[in-house]
Amino acid sequence: MAPTLPMPWVNGANASYITHFADTAVDSLKAIFNRKPRGVGIELTPEKVNLAQLRKQGTSLKLETLASVEIGEGIYEEGQILDTAAMADAIQTVLTESKVKVKQATTAIPGRAIAKIIPVPAELDDAELREMVLNQEASLYLPFPREEADVDYQKLGYFVDEDGIEKVKVLLVGVRKDITDPYIEVFQQAGLALNVLETSSFALIRTIREQLRQFTPQEAAAVVDIEFENTEISIVVDGVPHFSRTVPTGTFQIQSALSRAMNLPPSRNTDLLQGMTVPVQTMDTVGAMQVGGGTNPGTTAMLRVLGELSDELRRSIDFYLNQEEDMEVAQLLLAGPGASIGNWTSSWPSG
Repeated sequence: MAPTLPMPWVNGANASYITHFADTAVDSLKAIFNRKPRGVGIELTPEKVNLAQLRKQGTSLKLETLASVEIGEGIYEEGQILDTAAMADAIQTVLTESKVKVKQATTAIPGRAIAKIIPVPAELDDAELREMVLNQEASLYLPFPREEADVDYQKLGYFVDEDGIEKVKVLLVGVRKDITDPYIEVFQQAGLALNVLETSSFALIRTIREQLRQFTPQEAAAVVDIEFENTEISIVVDGVPHFSRTVPTGTFQIQSALSRAMNLPPSRNTDLLQGMTVPVQTMDTVGAMQVGGGTNPGTTAMLRVLGELSDELRRSIDFYLNQEEDMEVAQLLLAGPGASIGNWTSSWPSG
């Protein structure tokens, strides 16, 4: 199964939830379609660099190129680029091997973003709104100093509060500069200009935005992106993320548990998990998986990790529902390389 790539350019200029960080390095999303040369989407992960190139075909998009190159340990760990030179070399390698010649790229940062929906006065003009959100409200809502973050926002819609005052909801997003700056540096070293730098969870949400909008305003969807080192959990209402959390468990942890149980040498290659099917398990009253009885040690080890991840998902959903009255999480949507494991959903909470 091909790796799941963040594709921030899906829906082009009609995309509503775009986070553009580092203004000096990031251009308009429209540039991908309206200017030449064409851009390319590049995903940086702890185990490989993935490249995807799209082209317009009528009113739709078609995947033209998909390529990957593996990277070694110590280059990218726990959501941060540790060796920018080595990562830049990997980008140049995947460009050369795929015979793609471009000068612009789009990329996304997995996790590490703080997203808040905040109310602000409706009478503010665009300049006043920008000043208030980026320089006043951001300082109140971010868990780190404003000067240490790249911040952006998106207006969502108007509402009347309990005092009868009209306000506008704004989606505020912030990422620490020690996360974004290495991304900018890597692409500069690779000879590419960044069109868009955003979070992978937002890119994924926009990619499936129309499916997410099929639910009612009282129904939320949990989007679970199972990546290499982490799983990103986003709870989305009407295409807008209302809650997000990153859990430090992904396919690498599942692979490692399997290898230890089967006395296999440790490996960063998780291809073995692709196409595997885990047995359907029963759930106890709190959602923990039953892992005993009849399964081999490797399967039991895998199921134990899945059970822990299932518990984390349940806690995230419960936390969100405790903050929101009259809401329900109507569906779970799985993405990322971990979603290809057969019967994966047997380990997730139901109801």
